[in-house]
Amino acid sequence: MAINKAMRAALSILSYPEIDVKKTYLVEREIQKLLSRRLKNPSLYRVWDHPIPSGVYNVPVRIFKPAGVPKAALLLFFHGGGWVTGTVDSYDGVCSDMAAMTGCTVASVDYRLAPEHRFPAAPEDCYAAAQEVFRNAGALGVQPEDIVLIGDSAGGNLAAAVSLMARDRGGFRPRRQILIYPALASDHSEDSPYPSVRENGTGYLLTAKRVRDYMALYRSSDEDLVNPYFAPLHASGLEGQPDTLLITAEYCPLRDEGEAYGQRLREEGGSVEIHRIPDALHGYFSLPVRFSLVKQTYEIINRFLERSHE
Repeated sequence: MAINKAMRAALSILSYPEIDVKKTYLVEREIQKLLSRRLKNPSLYRVWDHPIPSGVYNVPVRIFKPAGVPKAALLLFFHGGGWVTGTVDSYDGVCSDMAAMTGCTVASVDYRLAPEHRFPAAPEDCYAAAQEVFRNAGALGVQPEDIVLIGDSAGGNLAAAVSLMARDRGGFRPRRQILIYPALASDHSEDSPYPSVRENGTGYLLTAKRVRDYMALYRSSDEDLVNPYFAPLHASGLEGQPDTLLITAEYCPLRDEGEAYGQRLREEGGSVEIHRIPDALHGYFSLPVRFSLVKQTYEIINRFLERSHE
């Protein structure tokens, strides 16, 4: 159902364009802990007790098993939150739903957050976790070619960055990736080349200002803004990337940069599906699966997993 005038008014109030995330991120983390859909039954997941070193940090990975016998694919998930908020705890509900709706094992990565740990800590943690999961695929009940990178928002950025890092560094090569309303560019000002930054940059929960604030907390220097592991659209070439499912939301400021990335992948020889979810806002994928937009998204994901596994 299209967003009506009453809903638009409510969204404008909830978008809080004047809030400075750089000053409120600690409070937002605490609020997120209170509001997130935590699992009440820990038996629905287990923590992989294999430490994954990334510099001085051992990256935790939480494993979610579906009921019954899992399908062949393992979904290696990187959560959203602007690289500043979000944890494996706050994404318990999302990952449990993902395992149930896809029938696949889900491995959720708890990478370090900014500003305490700025770029490139997050992509390095995710790369280290991916490398170890690929090395230990057999212990997780899958083959390396059945591991799928997936992430939403900042997590979609990290999934794309890990794919680029894997191509550039070798060691493992993901065959598939799923990017859900990913952040892939570094300019979210009024001068952005992507119209959705202006069209959807206010009044739809995630504002363009909030994206800029997150990136200010995340980057270590202005040089990061043109680093492809920070903003994958700055990669000089996108050849050799995995088969890609790219899902965007109609009323998301990141919509056009995500679709532009998909078009570039396609132009450079990649196999890409691009789906824009009508009437959707950024962040909708974290809603319970009873919402039709979430069900629709899982239908798209399952078709992609089935086709790409043939």
